[in-house]
Amino acid sequence: MPELPDIAAYITALEPRIVGQPLQHIRLASPFLLRSVQPPLASAEGRVVEQLRRIGKRISIGFGNDLWLVLHLMIAGRLHWRAPAAKLAGRQSLAAFDFPDGSLVLTEAGSKHRASLHLVSGEENLRSFDAGGIDVFAVDLNSLRAALTAENHTLKRALTDPRLLSGIGNAYSDEILHAAQLSPIALTQQLKPDEWGRLFTGTRQTLRSWIDRLGGEAKSAFPEKVTAFRPDMAVHGRFGQPCPRCGDKILRIRYADKETNYCARCQTGGKVLADRSLSRLLGSDWPRTLEELEALKRR
Repeated sequence: MPELPDIAAYITALEPRIVGQPLQHIRLASPFLLRSVQPPLASAEGRVVEQLRRIGKRISIGFGNDLWLVLHLMIAGRLHWRAPAAKLAGRQSLAAFDFPDGSLVLTEAGSKHRASLHLVSGEENLRSFDAGGIDVFAVDLNSLRAALTAENHTLKRALTDPRLLSGIGNAYSDEILHAAQLSPIALTQQLKPDEWGRLFTGTRQTLRSWIDRLGGEAKSAFPEKVTAFRPDMAVHGRFGQPCPRCGDKILRIRYADKETNYCARCQTGGKVLADRSLSRLLGSDWPRTLEELEALKRR
């Protein structure tokens, strides 16, 4: 799912292309994309885009009279900048937003179309999409700690809860925790003061680094290859590859359709975290340390 740095990159690329331009036409290839009824979608056609805004992991396109198009890409939705009146070809093409200089095309891979489009009127209706998570760049350390300790959750869950933090998901939470050298299963109410300091710094520095990097790329070319797995990431999607800090192999915890990647040496004091599926398979033979894991592999 595109997260804060990816959404920021999309907005950086879209601003010079559509702000100040009229939305000439909206073409829907999938009727399931549109999740609102009033105002009618056609009421946005012909209006000039005045601003773009990020709300969590959503992109909001603002017109006059406080009218807003709100796009949520979910997991597999992506945006593409195409030639004017570009054809909507293939099952992945869901919608096109036609402007004088090009068409913004929304696609979604896979058979489960979860991306959504809303048209709403008024700031209050726009704010209804905000889950309430804080902007890490707009708060201090104490505010971050207060938000994450309101309930006692693992750091992984707390970082990815949109009610607590805005715009962070599975990929960048892995990167943040590696930068902060903290275990993904550490409980928020048990963190020590120095660990809070590392989390605060790691969160801001990780997100800022990727926002700047992806934003810089978006200034020269539209971001056509938005992915949660980037070769320059430290741990996310790098299972079995060497940690850039210590050289040990990156480990993972798999659950449902997601996984958490981490370095045991850097983040858990050498402890191998239990993976549900492998724990059930290995039972009491589950390795508790890196040394036990290596011994298991040599059997």
